[in-house]
Amino acid sequence: MSRKIQVDYLSRVEGEGALELELQGERAVRAQLRIFEPPRFFEALLRGRDHAELPDIVARICGICPVAYQMSAVQAVEQAFGVRVAAPLRALRRLMYCGEWISSHALHVAMLHAPDFLGCDDVVGIAASHREMVQAALQLKSAGNRILRVLGGREIHPVGLRPGGFWRLPRDAELAELRGVLEPARDNAGLLLDWVAGFEFPDFERDYEFVALRHPDAYPITEGRLCSSAGLDIDIADYEQEFEERQVEHSTALHSMLRRRGAYLVGPLARYALNFERLPDELQRHALRAGLGPVCRNPFRSIVVRALETLLACDEALRILRDWQAPPQAAEPVVPRAAVGYGCTEAPRGICWHHYRFAADGSIEHARIVPPTSQNQASIESDLLALAGALARESDETIRARCEQAVRNHDPCISCSTHFLRLDLRRR
Repeated sequence: MSRKIQVDYLSRVEGEGALELELQGERAVRAQLRIFEPPRFFEALLRGRDHAELPDIVARICGICPVAYQMSAVQAVEQAFGVRVAAPLRALRRLMYCGEWISSHALHVAMLHAPDFLGCDDVVGIAASHREMVQAALQLKSAGNRILRVLGGREIHPVGLRPGGFWRLPRDAELAELRGVLEPARDNAGLLLDWVAGFEFPDFERDYEFVALRHPDAYPITEGRLCSSAGLDIDIADYEQEFEERQVEHSTALHSMLRRRGAYLVGPLARYALNFERLPDELQRHALRAGLGPVCRNPFRSIVVRALETLLACDEALRILRDWQAPPQAAEPVVPRAAVGYGCTEAPRGICWHHYRFAADGSIEHARIVPPTSQNQASIESDLLALAGALARESDETIRARCEQAVRNHDPCISCSTHFLRLDLRRR
């Protein structure tokens, strides 16, 4: 007997796609996350453009985490042209990235993911019974956006970042305003963490190979080496030796794989597992009180890790503001040359890797960008296969709802425009 279930519209996931599950008896035999949006051709669009245009163009890849694309791109330019950005400017970039983490994580935790755990369709339903938590999340998102406005000129597709540094340094009054905004945001981040830690989570764990940046001195955001839970430890320039992208028939987005081991996971669960000891002692205690342990393999608990990272980003932003000493100039000089450069930073959803080849005049001859969601697609499908198999005796509606939630666990950015997912479940 064949059964088919369709969900024509799923909110709380960015982009257009379809989910197809096939079960034979009590076994799940196929799970595909179909991404059918047309290719956007950003890498081809960049060829022939000047390196100075790069940050503004790649920011358009994503309206939620444009800083991730900008930061990885400018780092690649700087590596190629031999530019070493001064420590104060690197700290200012970390502050800007904290703003993106705060804004993106607050959006996902309270408005996209929490409804799954509270039996609500959307954040409006949550506001009826948890109004104070929705208000806390909105204040957090506003605080993150304020950081982006001060350092980037605007919240969406900021324009303040450039190769070598920034177009201008923030004024003392602007930084004082940020401190005033971030102090209550830090309190709200703690409330948000305590709230989501109390949700009920399915007993479901996956044996992921986690991949994230690691830095010797800090929880990684803007810098580090590429490491994995299986012992990988490489410079970001060696990414292509260990990873490859594969075209699959059911998706216009490429699947990124480890050449020798297959699927892997990037994002909050990976960062946390590989960098728990880099968290400040107070945040380690917060994590343990929230029931996480040093490693979390339950993707449904990713909401707790995101809330913890939101608290970390608030603390980091306040620390940078407290220690800030303005450098003599907003940017280091950049002199183009024929060269190759690599950049990799931790977007809210995971590593965002860039590779560029530049001509002698600084124009772009080759571009390759690997976003986080393309790296997680294969692991998401593995989650769905395992979950649907475990739920094979349940109703179609139960399987549909739980699998939709499983996709949202990873906050996939299928695109950054429409919200659409169709689920096709077939039983035999």
